[in-house]
Amino acid sequence: MSAPERTERDVTGLLNMAGHALSNRLSAALTEVGLSARMQCVLVHALERERTQIQLAALADMDKTTMVSTVDEMERLGLAERRPSATDRRARIIAVTEKGRRAAEEGQRIVDRVHADALSSLPDDARAAFVEALGRLADTTRDTGPQPVRRARGR
Repeated sequence: MSAPERTERDVTGLLNMAGHALSNRLSAALTEVGLSARMQCVLVHALERERTQIQLAALADMDKTTMVSTVDEMERLGLAERRPSATDRRARIIAVTEKGRRAAEEGQRIVDRVHADALSSLPDDARAAFVEALGRLADTTRDTGPQPVRRARGR
C-alpha cells in the first residue's frame, strides 16, 4: 500500500510548525518584561482607541473566558483597568494605564525584534513579498469555510 501522491506542499503543516516556533520564541521573549503574547496584543489594540472587552477579544482571537482571565491578570499587574464606556453606559472598556502603555511599548520592541529575527532567514528581497503574501493568505482564509467541530463531552 502506498501513500497518495501529493501535488502541493503541506501548507497547513508548514504554517503550523512556523507559527508554533515563532509563538514560542515570542512568548519567551515577552517574559523579559512580564507580559504574555495575549497581554501584549490586548494592550496594543486597547491603546489604538476605546474598545470593549468583547471587541478586544475578537481582535485578539480569544474566547471570552481567556479574555476575562487575561484582563484580570492585566488589572492585577496594574497594566489596565475596566471602566465604563463614554458612549455606552452598559459597556465596559479596557483602559490602559501609564504602566501598561510603557509595557506595551517595550513589548512592541520585543515583538518587532522577534519578527525581524525570524524574517532574517529569508533573502532581503523576499521578506516584504513573504509578509505581503502571508497577510493576503490570512485575509482570504479568515472567517471562511466551516467552523471547527466541537466534540461532545463524555458523560
